[in-house]
Amino acid sequence: MEFEGSEKKLEIIFNSDTNLLKAEQSVWDAIVKEANATILSMIENDQQKAFLLSESSLFVWSDRLLLITCGQTSLISSVQEIFKHFSKEDIDLLIYQRKNEYFSWLQPSSFYDDIKYLKSEFEGTALRFGEMDEHHHFIFHTKKSYTPQTDDNTKEFLLYGLATDVSKKLTNPILSALDIRTFLNLDKILNGFIIDDYKFDPYGYSVNAIKDSLYLTIHITPQEGSSYISFETNINLEDHLDLFIEILRPSSFDFLNFVPCQETHVTDAILKVKFPYEHKKDIYETLSCGYHMGLTSIYLTSSQNNKPMIIE
Repeated sequence: MEFEGSEKKLEIIFNSDTNLLKAEQSVWDAIVKEANATILSMIENDQQKAFLLSESSLFVWSDRLLLITCGQTSLISSVQEIFKHFSKEDIDLLIYQRKNEYFSWLQPSSFYDDIKYLKSEFEGTALRFGEMDEHHHFIFHTKKSYTPQTDDNTKEFLLYGLATDVSKKLTNPILSALDIRTFLNLDKILNGFIIDDYKFDPYGYSVNAIKDSLYLTIHITPQEGSSYISFETNINLEDHLDLFIEILRPSSFDFLNFVPCQETHVTDAILKVKFPYEHKKDIYETLSCGYHMGLTSIYLTSSQNNKPMIIE
């Protein structure tokens, strides 16, 4: 069964005139519906709300939202719905991101289609990180001057081609959400977090976890031939990479981080993993929207360096 695990990602940061936490539930229902997804459940604390979706996750803080969708979703349609409820004039920063897909021909739009719409609404820049015939990531960001908070760090850890025995285990239809959470040792790294997870039928798994303003979301597409797992978080994920690599034994993986430009350097994404992987590429770029973006791709090949390519 074909399912596209690769995500599309939208982050919007608003100015202080907007408090997203005051929005009615119906607003989030409508925004998610436009992407061709539904809300399954929600957890919250006094700083954020986290919605588990039929296709990935939505996180909402007072000043920003993060919407991640997978499958055959149309995330760009959600942008249009967002404008019905919140003023474009109150947006300080919009970042739209897609990565290469396993089944790109099944998608309702391409990244190039999506940025045509975004560029009709905002002045912005589109970049591609990585080569077209390898793992690559597209990003569009608005050009409006923005200075992120010094602790506004985001990490994405993306694993491809899980070990055969791992794929078989994770496609076992009798597994529960708790079984998968235990297999990943999540309770050990999420002490004090509120956790909301879901095991899809017949397989597939999603989890949201929140603590104060911290969050972690994981999405698993386990079927062999197109297996993929994504982590996104603002916690210190680097300390746990070896653990997840040892458990999942992927054929390759990417690590992306977004670090405020006030930082003196971009933290090295992958320190020294204890397994027989080699760096294929490291790409670091200072974005005009106030962040350094770093991409490290790990394969069983020799390393090479590249710069992002401006595509429009």
